[in-house]
Amino acid sequence: MRRSSWLFVLISVGMVFLTTTSIAAQDWPQWQGVNRDGKSGETGLLKTWPAGGLKLLWKAGRLGEGYAGVSIVGNRLYAMGGLSDTNVIMAIDTEDGEILWSTPFGVAGLVGNTGSGNVFPGPRGTPTVDGAMIYGLDHHGELICVTAADGKIQWHRHLVKDLGGTLPRWGFAESPLVEDERVVVTPGGSKGALAALNKRTGDLIWQSKEFTDAAHYASIVAVQIDGIPQYIQLTAQNVVGISPKDGSVLWKASRVGRTAVIPTPIVAGNYVYVTSGYNVGSHLFHVTSRDGRFSVAQVYAERDMANQHGGVVKVGDYLYGYSDSKGLACQEFMTGKIVWAEKEKIGKGAVSFAEGLLYSREERSGAMVLVEAVPTGYSEKGRFAQPDRAKEMAWSHPVIAHGKLYLRDQDNLFCYDLQAR
Repeated sequence: MRRSSWLFVLISVGMVFLTTTSIAAQDWPQWQGVNRDGKSGETGLLKTWPAGGLKLLWKAGRLGEGYAGVSIVGNRLYAMGGLSDTNVIMAIDTEDGEILWSTPFGVAGLVGNTGSGNVFPGPRGTPTVDGAMIYGLDHHGELICVTAADGKIQWHRHLVKDLGGTLPRWGFAESPLVEDERVVVTPGGSKGALAALNKRTGDLIWQSKEFTDAAHYASIVAVQIDGIPQYIQLTAQNVVGISPKDGSVLWKASRVGRTAVIPTPIVAGNYVYVTSGYNVGSHLFHVTSRDGRFSVAQVYAERDMANQHGGVVKVGDYLYGYSDSKGLACQEFMTGKIVWAEKEKIGKGAVSFAEGLLYSREERSGAMVLVEAVPTGYSEKGRFAQPDRAKEMAWSHPVIAHGKLYLRDQDNLFCYDLQAR
């Protein structure tokens, strides 16, 4: 082949690679995005919002009850909801909000503390997209695998009936982790708190027999520490690193939570950060290995960043999230020190991140607030009120993908234009 022909081939391959990489970075294929860290790789977004708010591109209804987040790959969005007698997992066209298919699964209804009235409808987790398959978990523990093309059920398992799990007080809320050939979930209980299933068949590969904590509400993250792959999970009793090979415990640190332990752990190098609400606060652990054996040292334990469920994102050397006592706060990652906090100008809610900015959704009003992710202080760059607010809390996290902002509010889904012109 001539030199010019080879050059053309190499340039073409490079262009395909760059295009594929760019597209993948813009997707939001699972809970909290590509890396389960609440951050989007989007660029070219509005740095400030107009006084009238963002342009609403479309609104879709008929999603059903629930607080489940949405996942987006290409021009398809995947969601879950509860109808009168069944849950559904569905695909939606991101161009116009049309429901492309909807597959019934599991049992609808309320899960919660019925004696106190604290009961909540519908699925809480986010569907996970893995190539041609979608994985979803409902609040009762029904785990399902369907085809992305048409929603055809491939297999299903029940975390309680099939895996010996224990139903949490407010139902299962985690989002399934799909990694290599495994789908990993947290049934909790005496057979093993974590379980890995074959993602193609649903057959059990292992359960973490050495680790039998009850399930709470956090989702698992897949990381490497000192080059050793592991699954990190947070329960009401411990933070733990589990081997993907056989479910054995690589390391474990005692860390007692209260009532509901929800936020996803954050891992940066050898450091594992966790937080939860109800006056517990945040902890940082230093995890190291030597000759194949792990050791864990607590770096700090503090109560100022007590994040109940809206999540915390790490941007550079700082963390941003809503603390029950302080408001929206900026925390120094390595020390736990609160650098700034704002409670008067912004209400409690969930945060996501893109291009230097925090997208905060107030749980009571449902309002979206844009705030700079900087350690110098609270700097608001825009806000708007979502129409047609449901009576329930706005607990579904904001999703940023392909130049758009997606807000789930029970039966309705809103799509807004974020692109700078």
